[in-house]
Amino acid sequence: MSAQIDPFYAISISGLAQKLKAEGRQVIHMEFGQPSTGAPKAAIARAHEVLDTEAMGYWESAPLKARICRHYAETYGVTVEPVQITLTCGASPALVLALSSTFKPGDVIAMARPGYVAYRNTVKALHMVPLEIACGAETRYQLTAELLAGLDPAPAGVILASPANPTGTVIPGDELARIAEVCRARGIRIVSDEIYHGLSYAEPTRSMLEFEPTAIVVNSFSKYFSMAGWRLGWLLVPRDEAARAIAYMGALFLTAPALAQHAGLVAMDCRDELEGHVATYRRNRELLLEALPALGLQKIAPPDGAFYIWADVGALTDDSLAFCKRLLQDTGVATAPGIDFDPVEGRRFIRMSFAVSTPEIEEAIRRMIPWFAERRGAAAA
Repeated sequence: MSAQIDPFYAISISGLAQKLKAEGRQVIHMEFGQPSTGAPKAAIARAHEVLDTEAMGYWESAPLKARICRHYAETYGVTVEPVQITLTCGASPALVLALSSTFKPGDVIAMARPGYVAYRNTVKALHMVPLEIACGAETRYQLTAELLAGLDPAPAGVILASPANPTGTVIPGDELARIAEVCRARGIRIVSDEIYHGLSYAEPTRSMLEFEPTAIVVNSFSKYFSMAGWRLGWLLVPRDEAARAIAYMGALFLTAPALAQHAGLVAMDCRDELEGHVATYRRNRELLLEALPALGLQKIAPPDGAFYIWADVGALTDDSLAFCKRLLQDTGVATAPGIDFDPVEGRRFIRMSFAVSTPEIEEAIRRMIPWFAERRGAAAA
């Protein structure tokens, strides 16, 4: 029997945004979690060179895997081997590989709620059981060691994300260490989604591998490296599980795109350009945080990383999908409804992505301030 998968409601918002754009409206896209910038210039130049000189084909880049290993050593002080890395067609297939090669149908996989919609949907699609744990402001919308210790029975696995989507919150290193300790004691396998690493505005993000060497890590070139459309990511597993992960990758997806692998290798050394993107996100974040009181949005998650504002709009609506559609139709600002990320409480939340240009953020704020003021006035009447 096929699994019942929830729709991704932000796609309907994006469809409406495209319709309005086709009608001549100026739309600001803050509904999807993707950089508005392109791949680094040197990576694009390398792609042109490869297109002109190589036929390409099914291939896994040994130099790219070695470069990723160097990244872990330089960034986290962790030693990994190329055999532990499987290059994938983005983070989504990496998550499929992580779950399907590690767990079995019927296994319970814990995750935070709110959380990325694909976590529960992928778990369901693989006939596993998602255990969504309500995480509110008191835990910074993140799972904690205490919450995991209290689960009875213990789940087979847990998906962590730090920085997280949709909240942007980061799990501090000492809490990651406590989570690792609880998971070791209870036999819970950790899948750590580290796709937003490199995008932090306070302390540097920590890899779960620093605290638990058997953790399974998912990552991608889509966010920090600004290469969402290139569909390139990686899965990192313990050495004794690598052969199984590689076998699953070959059976399900063959290989990652050859062109993206060539470009990705170059992108990893384009740090000055990429840090310029982070500086833009940091400025956009500051502008939104300054504007939130004027919008009447007082309850938000602390956006320590990624590029999101997770805002409580419960004083204005209990239907976040209709709210986002109305906001888009009236102002041309596209945002994501909270029900994508939290099927229980998400009806009173929205997510705004600030991975756009600073002028677009300034214009979005200009449009939203009077619109939100009108809504507050109607709610108070």
